[in-house]
Amino acid sequence: MSSNIWIRQIHRWLSIAFTLTVIANIVAMIMQMQAVWIGLLALVPLIPLLITGLYLFALPYVSRRSNV
Repeated sequence: MSSNIWIRQIHRWLSIAFTLTVIANIVAMIMQMQAVWIGLLALVPLIPLLITGLYLFALPYVSRRSNV
């Protein structure tokens, strides 16, 4: 299996995890819970999500350049 497929799959699962942490953050804000760690919890999947997203964004441009 290609590494691009693995990165794409990891990116998908990270986006699900990020969405769930954002929903948990919204629920905590609605319930007026003052827990800073819930807000910071969204950063855990967000940072690798950013890295994999930038990789997937640049992938067509890098491959196009190497083919020219």
